[in-house]
Amino acid sequence: MKDYIEERALEIANHIISKRATVRQTANIFGVSKSTVHKDVTERLPKINPLIASKVKLVLDKNKAERHIRGGRATKMKYKAIND
Repeated sequence: MKDYIEERALEIANHIISKRATVRQTANIFGVSKSTVHKDVTERLPKINPLIASKVKLVLDKNKAERHIRGGRATKMKYKAIND
């Protein structure tokens, strides 16, 4: 694996852990696709640093469990703005 990919994976992981960020938010900040972020943290990171990978997994699992709530809020705000 190339050095810059390892560095990016670690930077992405640290960002997700520190900010409790979603994959989408992280992808926007780093200027890469959601697929790249996901691949970095689920496939590459465990080979580089398993401890950090487990911390990232906890954050991503929490985000996944809460995503239906965020989606509902976004829809509610969308229709409220249309009706106002």
